[in-house]
Amino acid sequence: MKFRPLPLSIALFAALNAHSQTAVTIYSSAQPGTLSSAAFQSGGEGMGIPGYALIKQEREVALTKGRTALRISDVPALIDPTTVSFESITDPAGTRVVEQSFEFDLTNTNKLLRKYLDREVTVDQARGTGIESITGTLLGTQGGLVLKMADGSIRTVNGYSGVRLAGLPGGLISKPTLAWDIAAERAGMHRTRLSYQTGGITWWTDYNLTLSEDAGSCKLDVGAWVTIVNQSGASFEDAKLKLVAGDVQRAAPRPAAAGMVREDRMMAKAASLDAGFAEKSFFEYHLYTLGRPTTIKQNSTKQIELFPMARGASCEKTLVYHGQAGNFFGNYGSAMTDRNFGNFSNKKVDVYLRFKNREDNRMGIPLPAGKIRVAKLDSADQSLEFIGEDLIDHTPKNETIQIKLGSAFDVVGERKQLDFRVDSSAKWMEEDVEIKLRNQKNEPVNVIAKETMYRWTNWNVIRKNTEFEKFDSRTAHFPVKIAKGGEAVIRYTVRYTWPS
Repeated sequence: MKFRPLPLSIALFAALNAHSQTAVTIYSSAQPGTLSSAAFQSGGEGMGIPGYALIKQEREVALTKGRTALRISDVPALIDPTTVSFESITDPAGTRVVEQSFEFDLTNTNKLLRKYLDREVTVDQARGTGIESITGTLLGTQGGLVLKMADGSIRTVNGYSGVRLAGLPGGLISKPTLAWDIAAERAGMHRTRLSYQTGGITWWTDYNLTLSEDAGSCKLDVGAWVTIVNQSGASFEDAKLKLVAGDVQRAAPRPAAAGMVREDRMMAKAASLDAGFAEKSFFEYHLYTLGRPTTIKQNSTKQIELFPMARGASCEKTLVYHGQAGNFFGNYGSAMTDRNFGNFSNKKVDVYLRFKNREDNRMGIPLPAGKIRVAKLDSADQSLEFIGEDLIDHTPKNETIQIKLGSAFDVVGERKQLDFRVDSSAKWMEEDVEIKLRNQKNEPVNVIAKETMYRWTNWNVIRKNTEFEKFDSRTAHFPVKIAKGGEAVIRYTVRYTWPS
């Protein structure tokens, strides 16, 4: 692309005298809880980072009347050039972009030397404790530097310590650069707006919960932190930061502008320099706006508190025994009449925490997807000890969150089939099941025995020694209370029928 030549002072002024105001809106395309900051600490080009950002900058540049060549080099290496937009706020009607390009062919040693083919260079090569300087015409750079000496001989130099050039050749760039050919009717300083999308940047949420139990009560302190990783190739100084939570569709294979969020005014809560994130609904997503400027440096991991700690949220600890865990429960297409199918018995009793994300439970905040880590205070030394973690998806307010923490040590289960009967001609089968749950704790516990009715879709519990809840079309819950050191036995008979 060719531009009309400009005086050097004008081109440099346009590129360098650009005090920008930056807004960064970050989107994440990662599965919740699958990212760790440790994976990005070695730095890199950010090609594998599952996320992207919309960058909007306002800056002042000098334009001449007529055509101006404008170059801006402080842009990310992973910019999507198809999303670049440039406009003059000062004179939008009289200013237009004739051409724009993204230059990313950055200089390196080989490119620099290739520019000097058939020109004289001086090569420094270590010889013992000294340096030998060799001057000749550079003929090639493959397999060492091939030089034509003054006497016409050819010499190949390997393992050189330095190369001296007469001057730097033109046409080389050291940073990714956006370049425009601007046609303007008004000369002088213009306030301009630049926007684009870039890869190599993402965010996720980490939740830290502290559990306290006392005389049967269960309370949680809930804190949340946003982690931002930037390997886009550029830093963003004193930026207005927004995070989008939700599953934003993007066209494939080329990143498109479908996920862009238009600029909106700061919320009233954002007036203080110490303000945190303000949340609001935006289209079918949720938008979190930081109430103060922040700097997001290249090759950095940054953490910001998402919301102040919510203290004393009521919770419920639940023990669940799924004796059939590990079996495959699919859609078989016909009744499973094999008596031995699915008779594997799991012994583990899983531990869950449940709490309501409601305002009357000190919460009521839309929670972005992320990883939840739970700790409990050890009263012996007042230290927090890790007791489990789980993942949550994007969770609206007023929903219930359930976290699996692990398996109970002192509560175990056993499940077995007592009898099985089938009449294929009459299209029915019956199965007798026994579940034993033992509690070796020094306190009573409540356990839910979860049973999957996997043999066919039409089922009915025809005999039982304890009440149950039909949780869904294929699942029954049998709740029991077990005394300390005690055992609970659940027996039931389920009858399956299927049409002729």
